[in-house]
Amino acid sequence: QVQLEESGGGLVPPGASLGLSCKFSGSAFRTYTMSWFRQAPGSEREFVAGIKGSSSSTYYADAVKGRFTMSRDNAKNTAYLQMNNLKPEDTAVYYCAADRQLITSSVRLHNQYDYWGQGTQVTVSS
Repeated sequence: QVQLEESGGGLVPPGASLGLSCKFSGSAFRTYTMSWFRQAPGSEREFVAGIKGSSSSTYYADAVKGRFTMSRDNAKNTAYLQMNNLKPEDTAVYYCAADRQLITSSVRLHNQYDYWGQGTQVTVSS
């Protein structure tokens, strides 16, 4: 049974940085694709960033490319999202998601993930 727990959200001003963590409980973490999605009020859940387990290849939404960095530490069963130069439009609940050995074309699709965390609020406001 896989469980995911996010941490690190908060309230920051525009231009600030924030780091999110996703702790994975279960076995074979390195075989799972890990991703971050976000959902703002009144909006659909959208892909933010993903990282494969086998190759550690990373994928980003255009809106965050160059500002956000996703990484993973397989020894700690943890995935990370470093967010720099945050903007008000980054405000959302951020969810960690995991699924096993997704193909590249599925990484950005929220309906391909079986496991989700409870979400952590990120608010960017002055």
